[in-house]
Amino acid sequence: MRLPLPSFCICRSFLSLKPTVYSQQRGLCGAPMRLVQFVRQGEGGGVRVGVEQGPGLGVVDLKEFDPSMPSTMRDLLEMGDEGLECAQRALSSGQCVLERSDIRLLSPVLAPEKVVCVGMNYRDHCLEQNAPIPKEPIIFSKFPSAITGPYDDIIFPQESREVDWEVELAFVIGRSGKHIKEEDALSHVAGFTVANDVSARDWQMKRNGRQWLLGKTFDSFCPLGPALVTTDAVKDPHNLAVHCRVNGETVQSSNTDQMIFKTEALVTWVSKFVTLTPGDVFLTGTPPGVGVFRKPPVFLKRGDIVECQIDQLGSIINKVV
Repeated sequence: MRLPLPSFCICRSFLSLKPTVYSQQRGLCGAPMRLVQFVRQGEGGGVRVGVEQGPGLGVVDLKEFDPSMPSTMRDLLEMGDEGLECAQRALSSGQCVLERSDIRLLSPVLAPEKVVCVGMNYRDHCLEQNAPIPKEPIIFSKFPSAITGPYDDIIFPQESREVDWEVELAFVIGRSGKHIKEEDALSHVAGFTVANDVSARDWQMKRNGRQWLLGKTFDSFCPLGPALVTTDAVKDPHNLAVHCRVNGETVQSSNTDQMIFKTEALVTWVSKFVTLTPGDVFLTGTPPGVGVFRKPPVFLKRGDIVECQIDQLGSIINKVV
């Protein structure tokens, strides 16, 4: 089952967004946009990249506007400012607009080289577990095959009985770099999106030598979307309300101001070890309220509807099947 595309109410409309001065140089071309990947409903065509005219509004098809443009977000980001400037021209033209009912949104990024995840990165989440505040980022990974769309199903694996939710702020790398300085870090970030770091707690905490990877990387365990919101369209990524709801009940409610290691610090830290490339996805950690630390613990079951929402970015809604 794929859920229908709702029209989300996001705090401020895209059309009213203006580039905002943050503590350092922002993202690539300096244009506030909501970039998406999609396929047309009922057609055999492949993946396309588009720009939303606004939350819940029509989507400009970049390939139709300019046939020389790539068909995937990763390829668009690899073009750097040239690609994003073309996307801005397409948006401004008002041409090649598709109705939302005619498309199905995919994850904003497919098949990234890396999915980098951060554990224990919210102060209030550490307090929930009576755990010390980490002195260095705790880094783990998901396989890229875990990524699924913003309204696609979460597949409940037959190997697990303890599947849990984790709403997370995600960001996507837009410019390659190694040993990136913190003051330059945001210039390597293309934008932000919403993620659910779905987790099989039995495999994460009891099996596989308590290595986290297998419990985090079952197929469909990384819903992502609905759009890649460029850095200049986000006033302050570290002051955004974060919510997760299961069957309409709020289970997580916090703010990204609780993050211990901010976006810049994470880019700098991880780039000490690996070269970051366009399309790489970072999941930045989750706030308190996950099922495993409830008393008694609560886990997802087939039929549940999970909604993850972050201010200015939107919501992803996924059914567990």
